[in-house]
Amino acid sequence: MVKHIVLWKLKDEANGNDRQTNAMLIREKLLALRGNIAGMTMLEVGFDVSRTAASGDVVLYSEFIDLNALAAYQIHPEHEALKPFIGAVTLERQVVDYEV
Repeated sequence: MVKHIVLWKLKDEANGNDRQTNAMLIREKLLALRGNIAGMTMLEVGFDVSRTAASGDVVLYSEFIDLNALAAYQIHPEHEALKPFIGAVTLERQVVDYEV
């Protein structure tokens, strides 16, 4: 199994929306992937509640059956369609992928 974790820090304003609205839109768009990506067994999206200087704003936690499934997800058309919006509203992005 592979765990895929992405953390985004969002711009205060982007695409005509404030940070909170864009966070909600990211969550909505990512959750729509559930059940549509072969090999993805879990997908959660959360928002930071601690609000520290070191905190991100949005986190994606997902699990895949193997590295091939993660690689297929990365280029899946539904995932590719999200990248322009998320990229436009993101200030910073960090990723961790690990096998268990």
